[in-house]
Amino acid sequence: MRLVIARCSVDYAGKLTAHLPLALRLVLIKADGSVSIHADDRAFKPLNWMNPPCSLREEPFEENGATARWTVTHTKSGERLILTVHEVLHDSSHELGVDPGLIKDGVEAHLQELLAEHITTLGDGWTLIRREFPTAIGPVDILCRDGRQGTVAVEIKRRGEIDGVEQLTRYLELLNRDPHLAPVRGVFAAQEIKPQARVLAADRGIDCVTLDYDALRGIEHEGTLF
Repeated sequence: MRLVIARCSVDYAGKLTAHLPLALRLVLIKADGSVSIHADDRAFKPLNWMNPPCSLREEPFEENGATARWTVTHTKSGERLILTVHEVLHDSSHELGVDPGLIKDGVEAHLQELLAEHITTLGDGWTLIRREFPTAIGPVDILCRDGRQGTVAVEIKRRGEIDGVEQLTRYLELLNRDPHLAPVRGVFAAQEIKPQARVLAADRGIDCVTLDYDALRGIEHEGTLF
């Protein structure tokens, strides 16, 4: 991961346009290629970002006090994130290694175990490929095939929020690079899914499923899961 603290302005050019005026900001450039711009007034959500696959080009740029211009281009959509850099206060790179992934609490772990054991609760003809399917950025909760033999990645949360959708999006982008698995679609499953997460999931082509933990635990008895 590369950490840069720079005084810069940021322009986004894509389906919409957005402008961040000149200010001191943190720029995160991750090993997966993603770039995100952060301020110091919020917990984790970036001001703007570009998900992989994308490329970063750095070049000199001298205009109105600027010294460099960084252009982040999404290689599929052509959308661009343009950073006009006036001053760099810090620039360092760190090797974090492979992350073991988030250790789930008891409910999430049990949901994953039950859903994997009874994967047909998601649909007739569904089959399990593997729980905790390994990837370079962490394990996918469940990888399975639907009734049409399409590959599906399932991310399970107790409480479904935007960060869970972003996590599943990163998994899908990586899994879809594997010709033996692609195309891979996503299912975001949780006991409760926030409206904002549903909107983002729909925009990403990800299906949402609300899980009833008590019903799933009693799946050997007649009853409904959803």
